[in-house]
Amino acid sequence: MPMTNTVESSSSGSFNRQQQQQQQQQQDDGNGKYVRYTSEQVEALERVYAECPKPSSMRRQQLIRECPILSNIEPKQIKVWFQNRRCREKQRKEACRLQTVNRKLSAMNKLLIEENDRLQKQVTHLVCENGFMRQQLHNPAATTDASCDSVVTTPQPPLKDESNPAGLFSIAEDTLAEFISKATGTAVDWVQMPGMKPGPDSMGIVAISHGCSGVAARACGLVSLEPIKIADILKDRLSWFHECRSLEVFTVFPAGNGGSVELIYTQMYAPTTLAPARDFWTLRYTTVLDDGSLVVCERSLSGSGAGPHASATAQFVRAEILPSGYLVRPCEGGSIIHIVDHLDLEAYSVPEVVRPLYQSSKYIAQKMTISALRYIRQIAQETTGEVVYNFGRQPAVLRTFSQRLHRGFNDAVNGFSDDGWSLINCGGSEDVTIAVNTMKNPLLGGVLCVKASMLLQNVPPALLVRFLREHRSEWADFNIDAYSAASVKSGTHAFPGLRPTRFSGNQIIMPLGHTVEHEEMLEVIRLEGHALTEEDAVISRDIHLLQICSGIDENAVGACSELVFAPIDEMFPEDVPLLPSGFRIIPLEAKSDALISQQTLDLTSSLEVTPAPNHAAEETSSVTYNTRSVLTIAFQFPFEHHLQDTIASMGLQYVRNVICSVQRVATAIAPSEGPHIGLKLSPGSPEAVTLAQWICQSYSHHFRTELLRPHNEGGDSVLKLLWHHPDAILCCSMKSLPVFTFANQAGLDMLETTLVALQDITLDKIFDESGRKSMYTDFAKIMQQGCACVPGGTCMSTMGRHVSYEQVVAWKVMGEENEVHCIAFAFINWSFM
Repeated sequence: MPMTNTVESSSSGSFNRQQQQQQQQQQDDGNGKYVRYTSEQVEALERVYAECPKPSSMRRQQLIRECPILSNIEPKQIKVWFQNRRCREKQRKEACRLQTVNRKLSAMNKLLIEENDRLQKQVTHLVCENGFMRQQLHNPAATTDASCDSVVTTPQPPLKDESNPAGLFSIAEDTLAEFISKATGTAVDWVQMPGMKPGPDSMGIVAISHGCSGVAARACGLVSLEPIKIADILKDRLSWFHECRSLEVFTVFPAGNGGSVELIYTQMYAPTTLAPARDFWTLRYTTVLDDGSLVVCERSLSGSGAGPHASATAQFVRAEILPSGYLVRPCEGGSIIHIVDHLDLEAYSVPEVVRPLYQSSKYIAQKMTISALRYIRQIAQETTGEVVYNFGRQPAVLRTFSQRLHRGFNDAVNGFSDDGWSLINCGGSEDVTIAVNTMKNPLLGGVLCVKASMLLQNVPPALLVRFLREHRSEWADFNIDAYSAASVKSGTHAFPGLRPTRFSGNQIIMPLGHTVEHEEMLEVIRLEGHALTEEDAVISRDIHLLQICSGIDENAVGACSELVFAPIDEMFPEDVPLLPSGFRIIPLEAKSDALISQQTLDLTSSLEVTPAPNHAAEETSSVTYNTRSVLTIAFQFPFEHHLQDTIASMGLQYVRNVICSVQRVATAIAPSEGPHIGLKLSPGSPEAVTLAQWICQSYSHHFRTELLRPHNEGGDSVLKLLWHHPDAILCCSMKSLPVFTFANQAGLDMLETTLVALQDITLDKIFDESGRKSMYTDFAKIMQQGCACVPGGTCMSTMGRHVSYEQVVAWKVMGEENEVHCIAFAFINWSFM
């Protein structure tokens, strides 16, 4: 229908609701006549649009009846108005999106220009060094001739007096100059962090040091927050750095430009039980530069025994922070931030087997530098409302739960005496350590922690953690989980008095939220339990765990993989007490650049594959996966005083059983040959190939075309092609309430879930009322004709995000003996709204 709209706009051309309500529109009704809307009519239509942007025919007719001012307008004209209104809204959102992308691109362009200038300076510096070395090689006498002009003697700066403010201010200015030279200059030879490439959708530019003393990492990126807010967030290291145990500011001296000089004592957790924790005595300088940039820089002060609480530092090794910090510059749309972390972790003080961890710039980049940048980006997105969480939880509450889980697990791993932990005799066992803490619950008893660390060879940490998360029954004892959960519900830790319960082995993963790049997920796990006696049948025996999973991206070089959980009450109060237990796996050596096979033990995990295959990596298939990692396990058990020995014996045996199970799983998933590219099935998963073939054959039968080409591919190739197909393909069961049983990678991305959690999602959960009616109406057509095409619409992911699609193709999947195995759906050209 041809249509013309006349809109009176302001001189700036801005679009807002007030102007839209005042505007008048002209629309062609198809007979050459135009309808002019009054401001009252536009206001009435806008009210309806706010409630329902796409009203049905019956709703439009009802609107005409209920609003007398619209009685002179035909229903088809109302329909056209809503079409135009939706089009303008879509254009407005697209314009806002493009403006945001343009700002990001402009900021990234500025960053890249600065990075290019820095690299050019570095090249010039290296050329000069190369020329000097050539001169030395051609004229060796020049190196020993003290009178030669080529011999440059760098004067050593005099030691600064740390006992008075003047000396501290002098140290602060030197720290500022050294930090700026690292952040924007050539003081450190920076190389790009493996796997981190700059771009409009990337987090930023990340680099690690090459050939300098200590370990160092650098990151820069765009954040849509004001500089002062960014500085306040990053200075509160406890809020975002999980390995920070405490940070105390002991002295503050005011400085120029509204800045300050602070003396700070910081304690850091040890990541494993194999090495002691670290502490730092540092000076932190905050100031504003002449160009308006905000700087927060920090460095260690001299003296290994300097700082407060000499008795409390006995469990720590004094490490050193070399000039590091944050440079925040205001720009259009937010701020450009440079982060530098440069540390000397005293690697000589740890066992040789874990020494590579303390000499790894990649590990520091992942745990400190990248974590800081990710955290402020997360806060920025929460501030703008871009992040939506399930169950109505506020972002700050979910972050608090995450911090408590991390902190509780780190406390258990480290077992500091000033927290009340003390070691007990575990019967001569050296592989497992038992610690007791009676300060956590002095009235009823206390808490036992059984912990151990072990080395893993050739096991991808991300894959192992993902398996432990999705296959809890392979290693956990549900009766032990029930014991811990009972202490949370009833406030008692009585182990022998538990009621008999049978656990089905089923676990339901309910997502609560995730970070910006999905590197960390917070979720609630429900373990289904059933009473064995009729009188207890009315009482729920389900177990609920609050769980955090991180580091499951295999391409994140140097990243730590963790699975930490704690029993909670099913009501999930915000002040719930937590006793975290779990696993931490840290790689000790760099990974191969080749992609890693994701071998697993059953159908569901065998279908979890990497993104599209990298053909360049296929050429390097001869490279073997040869790496070591350290696995740390810590489990906490509450107890009553008279049951301490019983619980200690039970906990020791349980952790040893868990270690055996993890070793068995690690052996099964460790690649025995060179890395395989893309999807490889385990021997016990022929169902994966069979299902893929059924889906493709049924599609070809009903639609007389091929879902995947070429059609003569083998079983493994068919499954790989189905998995990487761009349309979201999902299968649901033939039950009265259809439940999803399979999805390819695009389907999992669309629903924002995993293959394990997928099997707890019913078809009706992703559609609204009208969508459910439309889909169920077409079910009869699918069963009769074998297939159907459903017009475009919207659905919803498990995280509450709306998804639009152009069309849904549905068909019966025929299995053995020509029986209907399931119903398949292909959501074509889907995207998040």
